[in-house]
Formats: sequence, structure tokens, C-alpha cells
Amino acid sequence: MKKNIWQLLIPVIHKAAKESEFNKISAEDITLDIPANSRFGDLSTNIALKLASMLKQSPQEIASHLVLGIRKHLSGSSLADDIKEVKVEGTGFINFYFNNEYFYEELKDLLLKGEGALKQNIGRNKRVLIEFVSANPTGPLSVAHARAAAVGDALANVLIFCGFRAEREYYLNDEGNQINILGNSVALRMKELEGERVEFPEDHYQGDYIYDIAKQALDKKITASKLGEYATLYILEIIKKELSDFGVKFDNWYSQKALGESGKIEKALKFLEKKDFVFQQDGAHWFKSSAFGDDKDRVVIKSDGSYTYLAPDIAYHQDKYKRGFEQLINIWGPDHHGYINRVKAAVSALGYGPQTFSVIIVQLASIYKDGKVLQMSTRRGQYITLKEVLDEVGVDAARFFFLMRRTSSHLDFDLDVAKKQTQENPVYYIQYAHARICSILRNSPIKVYQNLDFSHLKEKEEIELIKKAMQFSYCLSVITKTHDPYMLTVYLQELAESFHKFYDQHRVLSDDEELTQARLGLIQVVKIILAAGLDLLGVSKPEQM
Repeated sequence: MKKNIWQLLIPVIHKAAKESEFNKISAEDITLDIPANSRFGDLSTNIALKLASMLKQSPQEIASHLVLGIRKHLSGSSLADDIKEVKVEGTGFINFYFNNEYFYEELKDLLLKGEGALKQNIGRNKRVLIEFVSANPTGPLSVAHARAAAVGDALANVLIFCGFRAEREYYLNDEGNQINILGNSVALRMKELEGERVEFPEDHYQGDYIYDIAKQALDKKITASKLGEYATLYILEIIKKELSDFGVKFDNWYSQKALGESGKIEKALKFLEKKDFVFQQDGAHWFKSSAFGDDKDRVVIKSDGSYTYLAPDIAYHQDKYKRGFEQLINIWGPDHHGYINRVKAAVSALGYGPQTFSVIIVQLASIYKDGKVLQMSTRRGQYITLKEVLDEVGVDAARFFFLMRRTSSHLDFDLDVAKKQTQENPVYYIQYAHARICSILRNSPIKVYQNLDFSHLKEKEEIELIKKAMQFSYCLSVITKTHDPYMLTVYLQELAESFHKFYDQHRVLSDDEELTQARLGLIQVVKIILAAGLDLLGVSKPEQM
């Protein structure tokens, strides 16, 4: 798009704040939001409320001072013709109202350039590594892993679209106690298959897939010492196939076992020891994580000489930075929440800024069918797998539904709703909007739009649809900051709703050729945006339904 107007407004607001001697605020503190109710303008900032709490002054008075400065700086600027009015409203919000001409010009630009006009260079080629899923290779992927997969993949898509060099990585925990338990689980099932009665421990893996591995291991005469490795590779192939079917491709598969064999763990701990961040006590080696915000110091090498989980994680994150990544994003489940501070401490101790590392905690998902929640138990193999969800509702609905709530919120996934071909199913509703536009354009006698005059679009539903379409780039810019792609699912539902309302109220093809051309141009732009949004979510964009 020609103008990311919200980005251009921030320095204007910042200048006005500085001239009004509100020097406690930086440009980074200034945010612009789209009001939930359009009668409060097209963009709004709460900067006066922030300053009021800092300065103990009236937010309305601060906002009034700021508006005078904002109007002065807008006058004669490149935004002068775009912004119709700046008002102080409510408890001290500063609201911006745009001229319709601004939206018409943006429509023209999008129609001319297509999807390329939607792309932004927010990232400026910054290298970002997103590590997600990283499930232990001890069984098929669960719905918890599936939700993390959808979030990580969609986030990577958005970051790349916005100018970041983002890569996807899966950290493979392919050694340790859980692999030993996996191998022993297979060994016990092999004995059962040979007719021996065994007592199967509660903490072992009990899914039917263990029998499948045991049968193959018997046929191939795999020795007991190799069962853990054999089972790991077998399950890893299942995981890769499930992710591929889900539309998720990883750039890197990083082995913990290979990390240990490389000597990088020893080097990382020695590096910290030289900086006096690792010390010995009670026969163990401790990392001084409390010096970097953790609630206590952490053991990295036990008294028996074995590593704790933290030791390879320190080396792993150091290696991420050494590979040239400038920003690290880890997507973890809620059971890892208490682990965040110790890894953040490690990043700081290694010499990297804490702002270069972030963790997204993805809450769990409950699967509903026939109005009842389906119970899950990982060890017993009674959990709902990603494959089962895909078989039930397909890739499009699965990906969309896993993204429909904030990552910080628990997700209720209703399989029955996901299969409906009605407005109740949001992914169907969005795809239907795209297909409906394709049908109109396909059947239109007018195929080329030249010198369109979008000023013919004046109806309430037309203006609302235009404004909603122009919010796409803003939506993506927010996702690059929050690292939560759920907002895109909300936006696409709202855009589809605006289109359906417009279509129900107004004929696109009419006897008025100029109006017809303008409306065809508008829905072509909506189609471009719907298609781009669905692509970013990894959802198909059917042209017929």
C-alpha cells in the first residue's frame, strides 16, 4: 500500500508531545489502534491517558495540548489531504478521521499492484528463528502440538510477508530418559507378541503404535540396545508425515543428541564459567540464573556428572545466535511456563539482549464432539491425535480453528462446527466470500478496469467494506509485535462479514457502468486481501463452492 498511515502518524504525535514538553514519552510508547466503533474515527491513540498516569494531570487537558501540535504538524505534511479531523473524545482518546479520498487512492494502488502492495518491510531483512512443536519423538502428535504447529507456521508466514527472514525449527529431544522408556515399552510389547506375560509399567507408552513398532522390530530382529533409537526414528517419520499433511514444513530439524556429541554443551558451560556465571557447590555445577531475574540459581551439571535439561538448552540457544539469528521466538506449551526465566537468564548471561528472545505460551485445546469433550491421556495413548482431527475436518478447518483464539487462551475446538457448511463455520464463511467474488468476476462482462473513479462508492456498506479492507496491513503489523496470528482470523471474519453485507444490499453489476466498474474494482481488492490472508494462515482459497 502507498501509505502505512499509522506508521507515519507516530512521529507526528511524538513531535507534538516533545513540543508540549511531554518528554517522558518515546515514539515506541505511542500506539495507534482501530476503534471498535467506527463512529470514534479510523485510528485512535491513548497516549494522553498514558501521560496522565505518569504526570498526574488530566488526560483531556493533555490530549487537547497534543491535538494542537498534531494539527500543526499535519498541516503541509504528506498526510494533510488524508486526515479530515483530529478530535479529543471520551476520557482523553485522540481520534483520527480520514477523508474518503485517502481510501479511494489506496484502493487504486492495490488494484494496480495486487498482493505486492500489501507487503511491508517492517522486518528489514532481520533474521528470526521460530522454534515450535519440538514434541518428544515418543508418539504421534497430539492436538496440543497441532495448535502450536498452526501458530508457529502462520507466524512465520506473516513475518516473512512483512520483511523478516524467518526460519522454522524443530528441536528434537532424541536422547535421555524418555527415549529409554520408549525403547523399554517396545521391548515389553515384543515379549507380549512372543507369548510372554508381562507387567506393563504405568509410566510407559501404551498406544497401539507401540505394538506396530514392536512387530517391525521383531521382523527386523532389532537388538534390545537399539530399540530406543529404532523407535525414535520410526515415530519421527510419523511426525514428519503428520506435519506435512498439516501443511507445516520445517527449515531445520535440530537433534539434541547431535548437540551433545558436538561438544557445544561443554563449550557453552565453560564460557559461562569464565564469566563467573557457573560455580560449584555440593559436588554440582550451578548457573547463577538469579543474577539475571530468575528466582533461584539452577543446577546444570549434577553431582553424578550428568547434565540437567538446562545445560543443553543453554548451548542450543547460544548456537542459535551463533548461526546468525537476531531474534529468537520459542513456542512452548503451558507446562513450560516456569522454564522461561531460566532460559531468559541464560540468554542474558551469554551476552545477548533479553529483547532478542521471546517465548509464546500456547494454551491447551479441548476437542468437542457431539457436545462432549474428548478425554486425553498421553502415556496411555488415549489422546486425540492431529491425524484424527485432520481425518475428521480436513486441513483448512483444522488450521483455522487452532488459530481462532489468543495463544494465551484455552481453545475449545468443536469438530461438529468445523464440518458445517454454514455461516456458523468461520472458515467456510470466509472461503465462501472469496468464491462468491470469483464467481462475480468470472461472470462479469467487464474484464478490464481502467481509470476507475472510486468516488462513486458512497453507500454505507461500501465505505465500511473499503475501510475494513484497508485494515489488513495494520492487522499484520500488530501480529509482528504480538507474535500471535490469531488476530488475522478475526480480521478475515470481519472482512468476509463486511463483504456479505455489502453484497446483500447492493448489486455489483448494474446499468450504471461507472458504478459497476468501481464496485468490481472494490471486490477485486477484497478478493486479493482474502486470498493473501488465507495464504498466510495456510488455508486454501477456493474459487468455487
